[in-house]
Amino acid sequence: MSRATAFVGTAGGAGVTRLCVESAALLSTEGVGVVVLDAAFATQGLARHLSGRLPTDVTTLVTEGRPLGEAAYELPTAGDGTVVCVPARAPFERLARAKTPAAAEAFERLVATARDRAEYVIIDVPPIASNEAVAAVTAADAVTLIAPGDRTETVPRTRDRLSDIDASTDTVVATRTEESTVADVTVPTETTPAGETPVADSDGGPFTAGVAAVVENSFDIVVEQPTNEGLFW
Repeated sequence: MSRATAFVGTAGGAGVTRLCVESAALLSTEGVGVVVLDAAFATQGLARHLSGRLPTDVTTLVTEGRPLGEAAYELPTAGDGTVVCVPARAPFERLARAKTPAAAEAFERLVATARDRAEYVIIDVPPIASNEAVAAVTAADAVTLIAPGDRTETVPRTRDRLSDIDASTDTVVATRTEESTVADVTVPTETTPAGETPVADSDGGPFTAGVAAVVENSFDIVVEQPTNEGLFW
């Protein structure tokens, strides 16, 4: 059965988009299909991980009722599976129209379509303060909160906001740190530029181990991590 998980930032700068991309790439090594949906309309970070022209984006889909495939762009990975990203890349006028309640309902329908197309769906969600963020959480099967390692005090506030919309937290992740007293999973710093990502599908090490833990906790599965065999002597 397909499963959709919302990766929700508790604050800006948590690295949610990067973690979405890396998690999807690692899942691709399992030979499965993954869709990454961008609900972070304002920051539009997912587009930075893709190359080439992006003539149609997710805000066009939700404002004009177009099908998911018109804004689906494949992300090259080292895995045998397929990762398709549906990014936001819009001018302010369309961005404003994409934030209406009607557009939020359309976004929920996109999540349902993505679930029909792939084994796993990852939704890049900003802090809960917009219609599209609420729609993303509502449409997901599970919620993974992602907090900067030095700002984990934002986790309780986000839990409260989720409670207000009758949603709950399944996993808490702290990024850019190796230890945390409030998180289920920690992911250390990885400085590879956005244009050179992903790395978790091919490189072993602490960062990939952290991404693997995020995937396993978010989707209740076990993944095999890539290794660096042959690189050491």
